[in-house]
Amino acid sequence: MYVGTLSFDLLLGDVRSLKEKRSVVRPLVAELHRKFAVSVAEVGDQDLYRRARIGLAVVSGDPGHLTEVMDRCERLVAARPEVELLSVHRRLHGDDD
Repeated sequence: MYVGTLSFDLLLGDVRSLKEKRSVVRPLVAELHRKFAVSVAEVGDQDLYRRARIGLAVVSGDPGHLTEVMDRCERLVAARPEVELLSVHRRLHGDDD
């Protein structure tokens, strides 16, 4: 069994309130969950309206499949015009960890 995690540090575009932030972050989280069947949530910077930290986890029996899903998730987030991807932290955990 392999577990992969991604942490996205995002700068949000033209957002002036926490309510506007939710209108950007929630659809992104929902789309990642729906398209890739991953566990995903906003995990940090909840009190900052122009920043967001999103965490994502994937479980697979094949490390190649795991890497492919995480790559696709990263490309989806990077392609969103309303957010700027500042950094991505990626970890892979195997049975022997």
